[in-house]
Parts: sequence; C-alpha cells; structure tokens
Amino acid sequence: MDDITLKLRDVRAASGLSLSKVAEMTGVSKAMLGQIERGESSPTIATLWKIAKGFQLPLSALIGTSALRDPTDASLFRTVTFPGSIEVKIVFPFDPALGAETFHVELAPNQSHDSAAHAAGVTEEVFVLNGALDILRDGEWVPLQAGQGLRFSADLPHGYRAGDQGAAFLNMHHYAQHPDISEQD
Repeated sequence: MDDITLKLRDVRAASGLSLSKVAEMTGVSKAMLGQIERGESSPTIATLWKIAKGFQLPLSALIGTSALRDPTDASLFRTVTFPGSIEVKIVFPFDPALGAETFHVELAPNQSHDSAAHAAGVTEEVFVLNGALDILRDGEWVPLQAGQGLRFSADLPHGYRAGDQGAAFLNMHHYAQHPDISEQD
C-alpha cells in the first residue's frame, strides 16, 4: 500500500489543502488521513472511495498510475489487496479520453462486498468471467453467471456477492465528468 501513501500525499499537496480540509471534503477523519499519508495505516477500499470521491478522482488515481499500459505485459498490472475485503487488479487505469477505468475483481466463495455510492454520474459495468455473482442494484440482487454482464448507476449504494464457487469479474467504471488526474502522476 506504499503507493497509496504517496498518491494521497501527492494529491493533497497538488491541491494545496490541509488535512482538516481534506477530512471535511472526504468524510475521512484527519487522524486517519494522517496515518495513511505516513504509511501507518492501510486504508480500506471504502476509505479510498471516500477519498477519491472527495477529490473527484477515479479510484486508480490513488492505487495505480494513469499511464496507459501494454496489455501484453501482465507484470505491469498492479494488484491491491484490501485486508478483510477484496483484491483488485488494475487492468486499465483511468484514461481521461475515455473517462473510464477497468478492474479485475475476485471474490472467494460466498464472499460479499458492499460499496457506498460513488460520485454523481458514475456508472459501473460488471462482466462475470467465472463463477456466479449477484449484484445489488437499486435495492435488489440481480443474479449473473459467467459470460453475463450488467450496467448500473454506481452513484447509489450497491454490492457484489459471489456464489458457492466464488467469482471473478471485470468491473468498469465510467465517469460522467472526466476527472483530470494528469497533475497527480
């Protein structure tokens, strides 16, 4: 998670904001933000989403790089494990021209993950690669099998729930307002 420590510090420095102001913008305590910046605490994915939402940045701005990657070089794809939660592999980091980023997510058998609402206008697309996956959308669980996908508004609370065999899926985020993260690289 060292990259997250550096990214948060860089993003905050570039914005010229105090920890107090960032805490106000993100809903993450000043103490927690300081611990993340000093590398004393590893943020949960929920905390990272709050920070990204507060700065109006895509998630990969905090956990990856915005540079486009060669898809044939698997060693360039960064995997981030959130203890007690999910593992996220950045397949395509945020591309400002497309206003999108793509993640590969794996859930263990019967594992679920709740996600708070993202920034206004964010849309997610989920495509199940293997296993069975239920998506919580608009308060209802929608079942999906391998080879099926679903598009939904992610600016509302939503969730993911794997079946008995676990699940792997691609998770694409599309931002209505294309955040510019070029200054944070």
